[in-house]
Amino acid sequence: MRPSPDDYILSPSILSCDFTSLRDTAIELEEGGITWLHLDVMDGHFVPNLTFGNKMVGDLRKHTGLKLDCHLMITEPWQQLEKYRQEGADLITLHAEVCPHLHRYITEIKRLGAMAGVALNPATPLSSIAHVLGDVDLVLIMTVDPGWGGQTFIPAMLEKIHKLRNTINELGLKVRIQVDGGVNLNNLPAAVRSGADWLVVGSALFGGDNLQKTIKAYKDLLLTSAKSAVTTKRKDSSIITEHLTPK
Repeated sequence: MRPSPDDYILSPSILSCDFTSLRDTAIELEEGGITWLHLDVMDGHFVPNLTFGNKMVGDLRKHTGLKLDCHLMITEPWQQLEKYRQEGADLITLHAEVCPHLHRYITEIKRLGAMAGVALNPATPLSSIAHVLGDVDLVLIMTVDPGWGGQTFIPAMLEKIHKLRNTINELGLKVRIQVDGGVNLNNLPAAVRSGADWLVVGSALFGGDNLQKTIKAYKDLLLTSAKSAVTTKRKDSSIITEHLTPK
């Protein structure tokens, strides 16, 4: 079931930040009303890029009250779960593609006291997580092929989001749908209309000159889109694609 419009989440991704000033960025985000920070952990194996590890999470934890959303794009993530939790991760998301015993790892994340998420690459079907959908707090639908920031949102993923939303509603589950990859002011309404309630924004958020002004624009649009989504049923595919044409 969808949360109320006020509970929709905008989660900035620090992948697009200057890593030498992360503490100041986190402080500025918190001042702008952000509550969750998205941390893209990449190992250069599962995805092409290499970012940072659990120490970065711990260092940020010392300087911010933001909740930390750790998206582990790494091979064998089950070996790192306790480390990330100990360093302050509030949410740990694993990729289904690299987890042969997904239910076991989700159970371990819950045992450690964190929220548990499962992520799907664009080519990975929803059927691959059917057996754990009732156990996770969040499903992350990648709307780009993971590995680096600044990519273009894949419109075909809107239908995937919509199908997942229908399944969650039919089962009466309280599972959040997070979207990550190429989200901007142009396509955010379509993602929300399709069923997303947790939007990760990276380069589009940090690319401007005034971060506080940009945060407000995204938060206002998210709230407006959320209010519309909870009162409007999707009638046809045009509803989810209407915001994708560049203006």
